[in-house]
Amino acid sequence: MELLARRILVITLIAWPPLLLLSALGHHLAGASVQLPFLRDIEVHVRLLVALPVLIGAELLVHARLRPIVKAFLARRIVRQQDLPKFVAAVDSAMNLRNSIPVELGLLALVFSVGQWSWRSQAALLSTTTWYAIPQDGHLHLTAAGYWYVFFSVPIFQFILLRWYLRFFIWFRFLWQVSRLDLHLIPTHPDRAGGLAFLGKSAYAFSPILFAQGALLAGLIGSRVLHGGEKLLSFKMEAIGFIAFFLVFVLGPLTMFTPQLAGAKRKGLGEYGLFANSYVEAFEKKWIMLDPSADDELLGTGDIQSLADLGNSYALVRDMRPIPFDMQDIVRLAAVTAIPLLPLGLTIFSFEQMVTQILKTLF
Repeated sequence: MELLARRILVITLIAWPPLLLLSALGHHLAGASVQLPFLRDIEVHVRLLVALPVLIGAELLVHARLRPIVKAFLARRIVRQQDLPKFVAAVDSAMNLRNSIPVELGLLALVFSVGQWSWRSQAALLSTTTWYAIPQDGHLHLTAAGYWYVFFSVPIFQFILLRWYLRFFIWFRFLWQVSRLDLHLIPTHPDRAGGLAFLGKSAYAFSPILFAQGALLAGLIGSRVLHGGEKLLSFKMEAIGFIAFFLVFVLGPLTMFTPQLAGAKRKGLGEYGLFANSYVEAFEKKWIMLDPSADDELLGTGDIQSLADLGNSYALVRDMRPIPFDMQDIVRLAAVTAIPLLPLGLTIFSFEQMVTQILKTLF
């Protein structure tokens, strides 16, 4: 977690500037020697100058945001005393897996095997000459910049991205282990999620990852629109599906707590319904029938305000959500993912028109 800015700078300098230099030396920088020169390859610039630094910088943010979330299970006494050893074991297991050197070496091996095969399979479909490869006689001939791109830039990016998918797996595995505990959920909690609404906010920690993924999609679409002659609106469904997929990817695992939340709601409705029945009987005796034997201790106060308080408590139980996030969380995460796509709108809309369309959509 130290020297974050220096790591971002050094890794970016390894990944991108050599491509610029080698493309210039090979006369593939901006000239007409190839159909797609280096400076016009939007997808590569977005991947290495936007997404890669964001993915590296997100480590500190995610670490800082998730630590209080883990501690909140204890601070809010959601984990019961008898389950503390299991909770601590889940935390230790997550930390050991995150810091495992063999696991990271396995990711590196995956990058230079499956990752290289996947990239070469896609590159083999090239039909145009580019700054990094020239198709000829059914074979792909890499340029000097192409060799650096294939053996340094692409593996660096794939490794950083795979590490984040591993982090997602570790976090979701930890949540699954916690969701198996007998949690102390309070149906009348004002967050309307039994006290677990903070988990929905925890998804904001992954906002930089969603932004980086949105940037990758924007680079891909921008490249096809500007160089492939395709229409921007033809990617509308792909963009919507992309955003929906990552919303489900980030928020979906939180539904692991749904069984316990639903159970707490059912139990709360039963218990508060039984208590309310006893209460309204005593209330009717005292205030309607004027019976002096009414249970004043149950009624609590000397006026009828306590009846309204009981109604508010029951309403909280009735409105309790079976998921620990709400529509506000969904909208905010969708917006973060979609922000990198907005500049593409300027290719078909004026700035004023695009702002108007966004405001109409939101309001």
